[in-house]
This record gives sequence, C-alpha cells and structure tokens, in this order.
Amino acid sequence: MQAPCISPLPPRYRLAFFAAASLLFAPLVGATEAKRNDLSAEDTTRVEDVTRPTNDFSRPEQYEAMPGGATTSRNPIDADAFSHASANLGFSEEENFRLGKALFEKLWVSSPSSTQASDGLGPLFNARSCHSCHLKNGRGHPPENDAGSSSSMILRLARPARTDKERQTLAELKVVSFADDTYGNQLQDVAVPGLAAEGRGTVTYTEERVTLAGGETIMLRKPQYSVADLGYGPLGTDTTLSARIANPIIGMGLIEAIADADILAMADPEDRNGDGISGRAARARDHRTGELQLGRFGWKAQNASVRDQSSSAFVGDLGISTPDAPGHWGDCTSAQAPCREMPNGIQTRLGNTEAPDPVLELVTFYSENLAVPTRRDVGSPDVLRGKALFYRIGCIACHTPKYVTRRDAANKAQAFQLIWPYSDFLLHDMGEGLADGQQVGDATDREWRTPPLWGIGLTDDVNGHTFFLHDGRARNLTEAILWHGGEAERARNAFASAAPEARRHLIRFLESL
Repeated sequence: MQAPCISPLPPRYRLAFFAAASLLFAPLVGATEAKRNDLSAEDTTRVEDVTRPTNDFSRPEQYEAMPGGATTSRNPIDADAFSHASANLGFSEEENFRLGKALFEKLWVSSPSSTQASDGLGPLFNARSCHSCHLKNGRGHPPENDAGSSSSMILRLARPARTDKERQTLAELKVVSFADDTYGNQLQDVAVPGLAAEGRGTVTYTEERVTLAGGETIMLRKPQYSVADLGYGPLGTDTTLSARIANPIIGMGLIEAIADADILAMADPEDRNGDGISGRAARARDHRTGELQLGRFGWKAQNASVRDQSSSAFVGDLGISTPDAPGHWGDCTSAQAPCREMPNGIQTRLGNTEAPDPVLELVTFYSENLAVPTRRDVGSPDVLRGKALFYRIGCIACHTPKYVTRRDAANKAQAFQLIWPYSDFLLHDMGEGLADGQQVGDATDREWRTPPLWGIGLTDDVNGHTFFLHDGRARNLTEAILWHGGEAERARNAFASAAPEARRHLIRFLESL
C-alpha cells in the first residue's frame, strides 16, 4: 500500500541564510557569512536539491539508509553498534582511532601512583573513565534499580546572577553559568582516598496521567532532585539542580563539519514566518582562543567543537586537567581547601597538565570518528507511514532531516557527505515541563538544543534501556514525545490526537533511525 503524501514544506527550509539570524548572530561570531563559502554555484544547486525535505513517502529516499554518508558503519547491529570507526578512514587514521579508543576507555587513578601516565584522577570526580559515562559510546541513564550504576547521570549546579555585573558577564559569555559557591559547577559523588565526596544525588518521581486518542493512557514521571550526605556544608540557597545523562557520541565529527550557514538558516528567533517555531543559534567560546563560535554540542549547545566538549568532560567528570582546561584540581572550589591541597598527576617530563597532548587530541579524534550505524527497515510500509506523519505534524521543523557537510571539512573522511542527523542544532523553548531553572550560556532554563536522532532506535541494543530526554525521565519514545512543550507543543498534540495505529507507525520510524 502506498504511504500518504503531504503538501510541500514551509519556506523556512531554504539554504539561503535567514536575514534575521544573520543580523543577530554574524556580528558575534565574526566569520559567519550569508552563504556557504565552500561551494561552487553548481555545488550549491546540488546541495539545495539533495537536502530539500521530501514529500514522497511511497519509498525510501536515495541514500537514506546511509545516515552518515560514506562514514556509515555497515557492521552487524549488536551491542557494539556505536563502537565502530568511520568506514572511510585511512590506515593511519584507524591507528589514531584505536589509540583514542584506548584513552577513552582508560581508567584513571588517584595521585600519587606508580602508573604515572594514568594518575591525576579527581580529587573529586564522577567517573574514572570517559567510557564509564558513555558506555559503549551510547546514552546514559538515571539511577534505576534495574539499570545499574548512576554514573552516567550527573547533577549540574548553578545559581542566577546576583548583580548587574554578573548579568553582564553572562550576557558576554565570559562564563556560561555561575557555580555554587562551595560545590562548583556539578556535584561530584566520588572522591580520592582521604577526601570526602561532595554528596549523593537522589531523585524521586511523581506521575501524571495522559490520555491519548483511542483511549490509551500513558503515565509520565516528573523528577525531583535533591542531594544527600553533603560533605562540605549546605548548598547555596539559590543553587538549582539539573540532571544530565550522557549523550551518544556517534557522528560528532560530521556534526562539526556541518556549515554554520546551514544551521543558522534554520534560526528564526522572532518567528517571522509565523510557524510557531523560533529556534535560536547558541554562541559558545572556543576554549583555546576565547573566540565566539556557533554552539552545537551539549544539551544546551554550550560547546562549539568536539574538542571543547571533550575537555569539559575531562575536567568536570574526571577531574583531569588538559591543555584547554589546566586546573589540576578539577571542579574543586576555593571553599574546598582539602581538595585543593591533594596531590596532582602532573608529570613535568610529559607536560604541565595531567592529560597533555596528544591525549586530548586522540580522545577528540576518536569521538569525532565514531560511525553512525546503517539504518534498518527504511522501506517498511509502517516505517514510511510513520515518516510521513513525522513530517506532516511538523517534527522536522526542529529535527531537520539532512545536510551536506562542508567540502573543506578538517577531516577528508567527513567532507561533502550527505548526512541525516534529524536536528537543527538550535535552541528551542520546550515549555515549563522541561524547564530546569538554569541558564547555560545563551540558553534559558526552558531552552534545549535539538538532539540528533540518528541511532535513537538502537538505544536498547547498545545500552540495555530506553531512557530519553536530558534527565532520562522518559522511559520510552512515546513518553519523550509527550514531554515536548513550548515550540513543540503543536507537534506533540498532533501525535497525541493521532489514531493509535498512526502513533505506532511514527514510533516504528524513530526505531528505524
């Protein structure tokens, strides 16, 4: 049976740079241009043609089964589906990938240690390795009796600006948030021997009943967070807690290779076209140069590059200093004097940080080159019907299906690839239900970066669970959709009011990604 077709998509899907976004963003980023500067006129026409969203759902699109272009992994789908290198890496690059993998999975130890190339952990930390949070390079989870350790979820700590000077500091992105005066930017629940951990995050849930068309009822769980066993006195009275589970890290180099102009083309902060979607581009400061760039990584798009995302995790989650974040005490604050006085892992013969280059470079390379797996069942009638509904109710207004990466991407393997991440990488107001009370850089407490959807259907295969959203509150894809509010409320309501079979088709489409 032929899947239904829908009318052509709204004019916001054009390659030309949105004028409003240009005026808002270009002076802040500096190098952003109105159009891509890596394409010839002929290339531009080709890119516009191939990235135009389809209105034919009778069959799969050409190359749709290869979401990462030539980098796509064709390996068997199993628990290691997110652990393969980009399929088109050269021999020498494969060696760097393997070295990066070893460092990504390396267990760091406290100082002093006889294994001097591996010490420097903490003194306060959340995990001993990158792999501990990003297990099998996949999605983290909240604490659950049936899901094992909670090390793949952390609690961010932040307080509002208290003075005009602090508000100006935030506006200029000299900081992305203000930390708790005692406990810093996130709660570290583990410490090296001889030091008290900061505390233990706890979560309790209340449930809300939602009735869908056809009489199906869904229970949505709303989390409430607190901290037990505080080790250094009370939290600040204005400190807020926001949970974060680890994101999958497949396809990150491809995301970095998307042209700024193509992401900014989706921005419409004033909703001038009246479609109810007003995505905003996030700014982020490069950790090495301090220059403003387009943010595209992290739940709040607070990082501009894979390297910046990696260095943030080293210092925040592991307490390991790098050339981009040289503080060897990690997130210990000046109020935690015993932490600041603990031994560190700096070996002067290797460098002046605990993870000197090439450690950060190799971990970054590994993270940039984890391949997106090939899609499944792209030609299934149910999947095609679900895709049609996904497009028709407006999900692609934020989950932009496809891009062609820059011709001059830093890694040739990622250059000029047709990719299907299903994200615009912009900030969107997701409503009060998902608000966390914290401003992070340009993102308000109600705004979140649109996460890419590629690989989402393999979460259970890779990580043995189906917890979604920034804090894992959603226990399946249906719950994740029903938590959408704000700019996404219209699409959420259309899903809730669709016939049960149509909803099942849409979930089947997501499971095929």
